[in-house]
Amino acid sequence: MKFMKLGSKPDSFQSNGSDIRFVASDLATDVVVQVGEVKFYLHKFPLLSKSSKLQKLVLKATSDGTDEISLHDFPGGPKAFDICAKFCYGMVVTLNPYNVVPTRCAAEYLEMTETVDKGNLIFKIEVFLNSSIFRSWKDTIIVLQSAKNLFPWSEELKIVGRCIDSIAAKTSVDPSNVNWSYTYSKRMNSADEIVETVEQRVPPKDWWIEDLCELDVDLYKRVMVAIKSKGRMSADLIGEALRAYAVRWLPDRYEALVGEDYAKRNRVLVETIIWLLPSDKGPGGCSCRFLMKLLKVAILVGAGEGLKEELVNRVSIQLHKASVKDLLLPVRSSGEGVSTNYDVELVIELVRSYVARNEDVQGGDEKEMIELSFERENLIALGELVDGFLCEVASDPNLGINSFVELATAVPEMGRPIHDGLYTAIDIYLKEHPDMMKSDKKRICGLMEVRKLSTEASIHAAQNDRLPLRVVVQVLFFEQQRTATSTPLPGKLNSILEESDHDPPQPIDPEPISLKVSKEERERSKARNSVTSLMSGRIANRADRLLLPSRSRRIFDKLWIGKGERENGKGESETSGSSQSPPVSVKAGEVKSLGSSRNRRYSVS
Repeated sequence: MKFMKLGSKPDSFQSNGSDIRFVASDLATDVVVQVGEVKFYLHKFPLLSKSSKLQKLVLKATSDGTDEISLHDFPGGPKAFDICAKFCYGMVVTLNPYNVVPTRCAAEYLEMTETVDKGNLIFKIEVFLNSSIFRSWKDTIIVLQSAKNLFPWSEELKIVGRCIDSIAAKTSVDPSNVNWSYTYSKRMNSADEIVETVEQRVPPKDWWIEDLCELDVDLYKRVMVAIKSKGRMSADLIGEALRAYAVRWLPDRYEALVGEDYAKRNRVLVETIIWLLPSDKGPGGCSCRFLMKLLKVAILVGAGEGLKEELVNRVSIQLHKASVKDLLLPVRSSGEGVSTNYDVELVIELVRSYVARNEDVQGGDEKEMIELSFERENLIALGELVDGFLCEVASDPNLGINSFVELATAVPEMGRPIHDGLYTAIDIYLKEHPDMMKSDKKRICGLMEVRKLSTEASIHAAQNDRLPLRVVVQVLFFEQQRTATSTPLPGKLNSILEESDHDPPQPIDPEPISLKVSKEERERSKARNSVTSLMSGRIANRADRLLLPSRSRRIFDKLWIGKGERENGKGESETSGSSQSPPVSVKAGEVKSLGSSRNRRYSVS
């Protein structure tokens, strides 16, 4: 910290209580100066030799027949006047970053200029500021922070502006030329890295971020505007600086964020950060997670709609990088009707905006094909994100089916190659809404394609009594078709489907199994092991791998009967759409074993 000593005489100021200050001298004092609640008993001569303002006030007081003068609205208060008075007496005073601004403002108020006396206080303070303070990084920040309590004096004296210019200039310096102290608490080296000399290390590019986080929001805004105006700072560094400032000042607790004493302050804070976001709206500026946090806070504190719209536009560019937790945006209660726990409509808007930005991506030359590959990966990530969010909100009893369907269908077909996540969300929604109409059930189950379910998901769906029977049969049919080990019977299946619509659901209580997204080869291998055994005579030896509800058993019984009839009729034509695989024979011993296996299973349940 820089400092400057003025004067040479010892300090002879003394106090009598907390509101009286006087000079210990053989000469009686002849003037009383009141500053705030404190009275200073001083001598006219040293004061009038340095201050033009005091000359005028003492002359007026003498003409009024009094020796007391009062300084109203004195900048810096009694402490600043104490320094100015000691300077007039030639006593030792020490200027530092914490008192230089109030002293400079006090000297301006007292008109301690060069016209009154050469080498006056204003001149000496300006020398100290320009030669020491503005050359020091930390001292400049301290001075700027102390200047906030002395508006408009510090503003009119251009102290604030000069501090901001000095800070902005230093942040633009090449890190290799930084030779001043700064605060950097981030871990700069790995645990096993050996640094020979700390002094020779080049400062990181973000060396300036942490110190600026101590500024108040209004000063921080002005500093960041000056830094951005230099045009030398990258968008990612600007974004990192804003993120660090938000972490420093935005509370994590809901009560501290929206409490009556903090809501206004936090609203100003988040609006300032949004306003300062770099012009580069791509991922190079701010991370999606940071933008989502700002959006949450903006919603909670009631920020302006224009600023929230700006955040929505920025988030929609890189939505595929968000997490499910990021999408759990709060809903402000409007007092009308029942609302959901999270803002599903806003998430729908984000997804649609993201998809709209990628609709014009088409393959062409090699470069465009590479870009298309990246876009496909991003859409898949988006699909996984949306399905995860649907699983999170599906348990909300207030979530309407229209919102569920709109969000599920907002993801393009390319973004959902596997429907396991969507199936899980649908299952949760059906469980939470048991009184759904049959048409609504059909509508929501129609969102998923059973051919895109993994083997594990198909097994789970085959046992799920919450699904319409038609969907269960489709699951089993397409699993069998995928294995290509037996001939499907679409004609017979259609008649069974028509009959199954009138079958009452049979209660089952299978243990839920986790749904995993496996690789295609692994899925096909498992499908061959499970579904082939189900559709062939070997199901008797592997029946413990798939427990079917009784209504599904009845369907497969009919399938087996139809299949046997077709095998006995040698001249009968094949049903349209069936494969040309050879028929699978069922031995009597296997059928008997299958029946006994079923009896044993259901006697236990």
